Amino acid sequence: MRRRSLIAAASLLPTLKARAQSRDPVDVALVLAVDVSRSIDPDEAILQREGYRNALTDPRVVEAIRAGMMGGIALAYVEWAGIEYQRLVLPWARIGSAIDAQRWAEALAEAPRVSLSWTSISGAIDMSRRVLADCPYEATRRVIDVSGDGVNNSGPPAEVARDAAVADGIIINGLPIINDRPTFGRLPPVPLDAYYRESVIGGTGSFAEVAVDFESFGTAVKRKLIREIA
Repeated sequence: MRRRSLIAAASLLPTLKARAQSRDPVDVALVLAVDVSRSIDPDEAILQREGYRNALTDPRVVEAIRAGMMGGIALAYVEWAGIEYQRLVLPWARIGSAIDAQRWAEALAEAPRVSLSWTSISGAIDMSRRVLADCPYEATRRVIDVSGDGVNNSGPPAEVARDAAVADGIIINGLPIINDRPTFGRLPPVPLDAYYRESVIGGTGSFAEVAVDFESFGTAVKRKLIREIA
């Protein structure tokens, strides 16, 4: 099954890459940086991916994309765990229609997932900056969208990576997922929503959209995407 998923995902990636060869203008270049550390169990991981798939294909999100000055956004999808693990799951693709959104959602559904220990938000931000540097589209705004269910416990402090990205003109928004299970047996030192607001988000107009649990994640993603695109 894993081999078939790898083959299917690989067959879709060239289509996405082919659409990312021009310097077409877009309203925003957005990196979705998604936590896949082991504090997120397999069922929660499915809810996360389905949340992004359903959000991007939602007619309200597609309408928001089409209503922008450029009528399109550039989207890349990164998964991350500890400081040693960040992966570009889906490369840059221009989303400007419901068909584009559906194609992207299908590619995400087929991409294999890896789960590793620890949580490095700083590593996720640094990786997302590199992905943004390689964006083939001309974007009026560059945004990193960090979602996760824990505080930074691997690599440099999240604030260091956040400040470097903001200095580079990047906006970082957050989607903290309130998970009632301790991370590796320990509760976070501060409420996760407060931590994201103080240590993760940054840049002009940055914000945190809280998901009160994994079941409400999809709704939070839709609200967040519409706000980021608009």
